[in-house]
Amino acid sequence: MNRFANFCAGPASMPTAVLERAQAELLDWQGLGASVMEISHRSADYIEIAQKAEANLRKLMGISDDYAVLFLQGGASLQFSAIPLNLGGGVVDYLDTGTWSNKAIKEALRYEALGLGQVNVVAKGDGKDVPSIDTWQLSDKADYFHYCPNETIHGVQIFDTPKVDAPIVADFSSCILSEPINVNDFGMIYAGAQKNIGPAGITIVIVRKDLLGKASPWCPAVMNYQNQLDSDSMLNTPATYAWYLSGLVFEWLLEQGGVEAINKLNRQKAQALYQAIDDSDFYRNDVNPQHRSIMNVPFFLADSKLDKLFLEESKKAGLLSLKGHRAVGGMRASIYNAVTLDQVLALVDFMNDFEKQHG
Repeated sequence: MNRFANFCAGPASMPTAVLERAQAELLDWQGLGASVMEISHRSADYIEIAQKAEANLRKLMGISDDYAVLFLQGGASLQFSAIPLNLGGGVVDYLDTGTWSNKAIKEALRYEALGLGQVNVVAKGDGKDVPSIDTWQLSDKADYFHYCPNETIHGVQIFDTPKVDAPIVADFSSCILSEPINVNDFGMIYAGAQKNIGPAGITIVIVRKDLLGKASPWCPAVMNYQNQLDSDSMLNTPATYAWYLSGLVFEWLLEQGGVEAINKLNRQKAQALYQAIDDSDFYRNDVNPQHRSIMNVPFFLADSKLDKLFLEESKKAGLLSLKGHRAVGGMRASIYNAVTLDQVLALVDFMNDFEKQHG
């Protein structure tokens, strides 16, 4: 077996220890004589897996009983549609700082066109910085305020929770479990699993219970958060194997010392990579240093004609998926929790060597 350093933005690298455990349990889960993916989600064995996963996530993030924790499907993109139907109806505020917050806005605007609410974009960023909060045009009585703390494509991150009056709804897909947050500051947190949690196919929704039970009559049953809470996220058959693997990742994170410990490592990784970029005239990062993501690091070569060679040589060196998003170009290294410090340092060494050869 030869596992390379995987810098893919998602589906992303998973902890080797988790994959090895899943491999060992694949055919026979705990002497049951069947794989986890072959047993009923209604069985006592699987319900135990699901309950343990939720309990460990609550422990990692400090989630109180005031919040429902749902394990849903459809990725964060489905939540773009579900959120206005569950929590909106009146004026809703959105901060636009990049591709993913913009996609959420476009989905909310579909309902505005049908007369099911009004969307107010409080401010729009340029993909390199976050508009100052004193320029935001906030509504007086918004049903909620939505933002994306970490924009995967542009590598823009908001580290401090915005101070607004409305319940805060946040798309944490690219940074959940990478740093400590106070869940009580939010009305709802949601995240696709395929970056820091587990494989694609499952989505975490953490929502304050007092916000539930007010869904639009147009809201489909499986998108209604209250329905999913009442059914323990099993209104329909859930993504059982992805849920199981997510639970293994939660256990692995606890073994590493929890979110506080992994955040220290994440910051070391980001510092090493940004330092290599900043110390060079060959590479650059265009994001305001105050808002540079510690999860997604886009960078550009001084001569874009070398991009193809950089990708070819990096792949030969065992460094995978460094091509930047098509909307931005250049390179991007996603350094999620499962990416090790040694792998990031290997990338830095490669970048330095490539510069010496072609700079």
